[in-house]
Amino acid sequence: MATLSLKPSQRFQLPEWNTNTYLLCTNAQQQREACHQIRQEARVLRSNTNNQTVWDEHDNRTRLTERIETVNRWKEMLDKCLMDLDAEIDTLIQMKESADQHLQAKNLPLDVAIECLTLRESRRDIDLVTDPVEDELLKEVEIIEAARKSLQQKVNSAFEQLCLLQEVRQQLNSDHRGKMETLEIDRGCLSLNLTSPNISLKVNPTRISNSALTLEQWDDTSRFNKSQAEAEMRAATELREAISLTIVQTNNEIEAQRVATEFAFRKRLQEMERLYSDLKWQENNTLEEIEEMKKDVRHLEDDLHRKMLSLKLVHTRLESRTFRPNLELCRDEPQYGLIDEVRQLDSTITIMKQKLAQTQDALDTLYKHLARLQAAIACKANSMLLDKKCLDIRRKLVVPAEKFVPQVDTFTRTTNRILSPLKIGHLKLI
Repeated sequence: MATLSLKPSQRFQLPEWNTNTYLLCTNAQQQREACHQIRQEARVLRSNTNNQTVWDEHDNRTRLTERIETVNRWKEMLDKCLMDLDAEIDTLIQMKESADQHLQAKNLPLDVAIECLTLRESRRDIDLVTDPVEDELLKEVEIIEAARKSLQQKVNSAFEQLCLLQEVRQQLNSDHRGKMETLEIDRGCLSLNLTSPNISLKVNPTRISNSALTLEQWDDTSRFNKSQAEAEMRAATELREAISLTIVQTNNEIEAQRVATEFAFRKRLQEMERLYSDLKWQENNTLEEIEEMKKDVRHLEDDLHRKMLSLKLVHTRLESRTFRPNLELCRDEPQYGLIDEVRQLDSTITIMKQKLAQTQDALDTLYKHLARLQAAIACKANSMLLDKKCLDIRRKLVVPAEKFVPQVDTFTRTTNRILSPLKIGHLKLI
């Protein structure tokens, strides 16, 4: 006979079974409701986040576009500023070179003035005088030295300003390169999208460098660089105007002094030529007077010789009459007449000897004065020749070097032309 065999396990009651089924259904319903809520929230989240992402991306794209426009506007301003700065640097270099050329050009008038002063030191005796010509030459040297000093200062200032402009240009160029790189980076960022192949996650992309500037600092720095460049360009423009004014003023001052110096030379030459003519007139008159004096001396000597013959005649007559015999040796009228004649001749001869000595002394005095006149004429001729040589040298200041031909020989200090007989005589006196 068969027996009932039951598993030795816990058995549940029917209410428990019903409760379990109810709980399962209830939990399933709750889980479905929770999932439905989560799905709805997820959908809302997806919608919100998609919209937020799209708007964020749109806003950032707009910000990038605006930033690119701002940086590009600054780049264009820096481009123009750099072009203006390069143009100002080139112009200032040209002005500096012009000032250098004018500074070098001042060597010629300075050398000419010094050469004229040196030549005029060869004047002799009383002609070595401090005259208006020497004063004007010394003033000319002083003006040229002052002009050279002023131009040298302007050249040095131009060099310093060029250094400042180059320094500002380096700053602007660095700023310009930074903005160019920034534009390239931002334009690259603007061109990226979700399908771009080179997008990836980065390590700590939100980090900010310690050297990063704020937007205000960036703008202030760019404005400062641009303002500094504009200030230096204004300073360079003012310096160029000052250099140009200095060049014109120095040229006018030197030219005015050149005219004044040459006027003094011509006036002095005219004065010396007048004195030279007066001295030559005095020389000619003195020579004529010497000839007259020599004639008078010869006449006096001849008359004195005749008086001596007359005296010898009277002496001979008196001596011969002393040999009259006996009573004939008397003091008669002829005796007294001959004695009076002897006395008269002695007095006349004494007076004539005195006059002859006086005349010879006067003639010697005339010879000495003639020598002084001729020495003075020689000095005047030498001085005139030196001043003419100076005027000839000063032709270098108005005649181009390639066309300059000296009119006075440098070595013999004679004019390179046929001299008149009068001037040949002058040179012989030298």
